[in-house]
Amino acid sequence: MQFGVAAIALALACAGAVEAADTLRIGSKRFTESYVLGEVLRQAAAPHAEVEHKAGLGNTGIVFSALRSGAIDLYAEYTGTLAREVLKLDGSPTRDELNAKLAPMGLAVAVPLGFNNGYALGMREDRASGLGVTRISDLEKRAGLRLGLSQEFIGRADGWGGLARAYRLRQYPIGLDHGIAYEALERGRIDVVDLYTTDAKIARYKLRVLIDDAKYFPRYDAVILHRSDVPARFPEAWRAIRALEGKIDEATMIRMNAVAEIEGRSFSEAASLLGNKEPTAGARRSLWEAIFDRDFVRLTREHLLLVFASLAASVAVGVPLGVLAAKVPATARIVLGVAGVIQTIPSLALLAFLVAGLGTIGTWPALIALFLYGLLPIASNTHAGLLGVGKGLSQAATALGLRAAQRLRFVELPIAAPTALAGIQTSAVINVGTATIAAFVGAGGYGERIVAGLALNDHTALLAGALPAAVLAILVQGLFEFIERRLRPGAASAAWSARRG
Repeated sequence: MQFGVAAIALALACAGAVEAADTLRIGSKRFTESYVLGEVLRQAAAPHAEVEHKAGLGNTGIVFSALRSGAIDLYAEYTGTLAREVLKLDGSPTRDELNAKLAPMGLAVAVPLGFNNGYALGMREDRASGLGVTRISDLEKRAGLRLGLSQEFIGRADGWGGLARAYRLRQYPIGLDHGIAYEALERGRIDVVDLYTTDAKIARYKLRVLIDDAKYFPRYDAVILHRSDVPARFPEAWRAIRALEGKIDEATMIRMNAVAEIEGRSFSEAASLLGNKEPTAGARRSLWEAIFDRDFVRLTREHLLLVFASLAASVAVGVPLGVLAAKVPATARIVLGVAGVIQTIPSLALLAFLVAGLGTIGTWPALIALFLYGLLPIASNTHAGLLGVGKGLSQAATALGLRAAQRLRFVELPIAAPTALAGIQTSAVINVGTATIAAFVGAGGYGERIVAGLALNDHTALLAGALPAAVLAILVQGLFEFIERRLRPGAASAAWSARRG
């Protein structure tokens, strides 16, 4: 394991992955409005400091953990979410009460932006009208309605569980990504979705927002949640951010969301609406333009780092584990069994465990997850390759006077190399695809586009991330096939030159 960690650390150092301490790091969650607000904050602060927007980090728990650990410095949050989901407070606490709870964590809330983006439930207007549903309480008598709710809403303290109890609802919702729920609603596959009240798609899809007649949901006023030292570390940037106080009303936020979600413009263009004229309408990007956008080189560099740094660590640990399993048969079941169990852990779950365990987001959790996923193919193929070495060759090498270590180095490993290399190739190709999940914890790569595409239900953005990853997987496979062809003659003759070792 030490070899693997060393390989990852070396790759990170060589790639310059260590972030500068004087960079203001802004986070955002994985939905349109949070992306846009992250860009609003970045644009406000950028003239006064080095700024990085770590976009689409995930749900509230991940982004809040990133803030506490110092992986980011601030992000746009909502008072209701902060009170109910994060601090577990009842009612509608004041900003002073929130700050009293946040202060021991080294955090603070400030800069109310000027709008409330509450949770709500919505239905298609024609469907709701036909059933006579106007209020959430009406759902109690409509147990057959199909609810498709975001996973975060289902699991939140202020989400489905409490709402169902407050209204005595008996439906069993299915979990849907917020970005695709609208299409499922439009096609009649579900009847009710959870909404943000500033969603631009409410009007586009002609939805009826159900009245919260039990007053279950608190206010969700948009504010800036930040580390307490941010005003002192970035005084000029902080003054620019404070100038945003009260500058975004609900109509403006809905319009900015529409620019991104409906018009297909970038989050940066949507954010630039604030204080500027309406952006000129432009044609949607073609797939070719989306693939080779300005971020292509950066995303490719980040993706290659994730794939090959984790692969180097997997090789450094997996090959010795395969040798151990082959040479000490009693360990084979343990070594391969543990590697197999790791392989079965869902990738997002493993990332969540690593983020919680390491107390940070970004490249490290992603690299460690990819390193662990790469172990099984390499260890098992090395083990199988060594078991395939004929006993006659080993006996002949012993007769030539080679010691055990020399037999392994000059005879057995060269003969097993094609099989071991096939395991490394498998690990590398799998890593290219799996590395797209790194974007869920702010580690970059092509997954950034996929995550943004999911948030917007933008098929072009999804393909702009998926296609380069697929092409990279093909290129990596071709590279290893080339290496295998070059090594095969050497491997065949290595046994004959062993006596010179």
